[in-house]
Amino acid sequence: MNLIDKIRDLPKSAGIYQFFDKDNKLLYIGKAKVLKNRVKSYFKFTPTLSPSPNLSARIYNMIQNTSSLEYIVVENEHDALILENSLIKQLKPKYNILLRDDKTYPYIYVDLNQDFPRLEITRKVITKAKIKYYGPFSTSAKDILDSIYEIFPLVQKKGSLKNKKACLFYQINRCKAPCEGKISKEEYKEILDQAMSMLHDKKELIKCLTKKMQSYSDRLLFEEALILRDRIERIKKSTIFTSIDIAKNEDLDLFYTLIQDTKACLVKLFIRDGKIISSSHNITKSDNGFDIDELYKRALLEHYSLDLPTVAKSVILNEEFSEMELVCKTVSKRVGKRINFIVPKKGDKKNLLNLAKKNALELLRVDDKKSDDNLLVQIKELLNLDKTPFIVEAYDNSHMQGSGIVGAMIKWSGKFIKSEYRHYNLSHKDEYSQMRELIQKRCDSFYKNPPPDLMIIDGGDTLLQLALKIVKQSGAFVDIIAISKEKKDLKSIRAKGGAHDILYTKDEIFKLPPNDKRLQFIQKLRDEAHRFALKFHQKQKLKADTQIKLLEQKGIAEATIKKLILYFETFENVQNASFEELNAVVGTKIAKSIKSMKEKE
Repeated sequence: MNLIDKIRDLPKSAGIYQFFDKDNKLLYIGKAKVLKNRVKSYFKFTPTLSPSPNLSARIYNMIQNTSSLEYIVVENEHDALILENSLIKQLKPKYNILLRDDKTYPYIYVDLNQDFPRLEITRKVITKAKIKYYGPFSTSAKDILDSIYEIFPLVQKKGSLKNKKACLFYQINRCKAPCEGKISKEEYKEILDQAMSMLHDKKELIKCLTKKMQSYSDRLLFEEALILRDRIERIKKSTIFTSIDIAKNEDLDLFYTLIQDTKACLVKLFIRDGKIISSSHNITKSDNGFDIDELYKRALLEHYSLDLPTVAKSVILNEEFSEMELVCKTVSKRVGKRINFIVPKKGDKKNLLNLAKKNALELLRVDDKKSDDNLLVQIKELLNLDKTPFIVEAYDNSHMQGSGIVGAMIKWSGKFIKSEYRHYNLSHKDEYSQMRELIQKRCDSFYKNPPPDLMIIDGGDTLLQLALKIVKQSGAFVDIIAISKEKKDLKSIRAKGGAHDILYTKDEIFKLPPNDKRLQFIQKLRDEAHRFALKFHQKQKLKADTQIKLLEQKGIAEATIKKLILYFETFENVQNASFEELNAVVGTKIAKSIKSMKEKE
């Protein structure tokens, strides 16, 4: 069925639709209350099928490249919205916007069920009565908590009350020793209330820390003073400070979006009890421009899909967007209470939006100064990539004589994002199967950790074709290249700036000079993946060496250990094997020794 016939045959049902180009690459995923009406709105049908003239330039270009479509029918528009958001994350279509800010935020909480409560950090909802949360804190939650314990003599260690004996913290006046009854519950609560008040007043917290730092300095405790100085600086950088205070002790979440050419900046402010307690931002880049409606839809659905201990009743936005009511209802349903989306025109809430705009402009200015975008555009043009590689992942494997086989993935987005590095234990012996296992595992995780713009494979054309096939089967829209190391005397060379490495794309082979900046950028990412894989391999090998020594201490000979590893492949499998399985391989005596080691653990 051709495109025009398929459009005319669409049902009048809610669902999601997918546009594909002539090469069957996914261009766009959208959702509709009525599929037939929504999809038809993109086209005019006379004299021939072509893009509707009232489309934005971005969408007009997309429809020009559309050759086919698929759709999925669902029960209602709400289900369509959820499915659309999930598929966009997993498949990363060319013309959709994907905001990578779905991390969980830390909260500081206190369990008021306890006689002498402590403040602690959590990223999860604790299903228990009388738990009070503070946050979310986008960064520096630990610095804030450490500062509280630096200033206030609360119970310092979680298990200290169990000992019923005063510890070192009592001797240095950092605790009032409730374990020995040296302070009453009422007196302790007064201190706790003061500490909790600081969590919503960072200016006062910084003032107290500065005073403490000066005290350390006066007593010539310069190391302690430096620690506090650095902590103060991190706390200052962790949020936006302002003289604006909401008249009421309101809880608000604020989302401000600003689009400049190929960049969009999202600033979030979290206001609790009328004060800004933390902020975060996300800069997204796209070759195809942005749509404010989709930006807001993605940002709100992603943020409120997290497991949030507390949710503000009102969400401030800098402008209205289409489907605002539907998204609001979806968010309310997700968090279990009515949420209001508001676009203030004046007053303190409008001033907060002006503050967010000021910071968004500054964030974009700073990003322009440190950006590698020109180099990334050059790489796109050289390698004929579909997208500018603003987000890149590189992959490598490591092993030693076929043992301790591991895979590694590193991520780069303006800098190395080490929190998103991943390592994998692999089971296959040959390089081809190892890469197949590694890439398949990565594709299997696309639904929770969206794919990058570009994947770099450490290897030649054979491994590239393998990766292309696996990723294509996943349905994701991703560019992939491979880089093979220059070889001399059959040995790979990793000389910085001096290796004539070869780049492979799906269509071409590139042999660039060693001083080419584009090659050096790709080499840098490849080498980081190799370093990370090697580090993990060494860690695994150290663990394996320790396990070998334990087996040798049990009187198990080296030949028997090799026999066990040959049969079970890993020490974990040896440890988890049943007595009957071990007995069949190495006999009763050794099987008993191994099982006794497991029991002692």
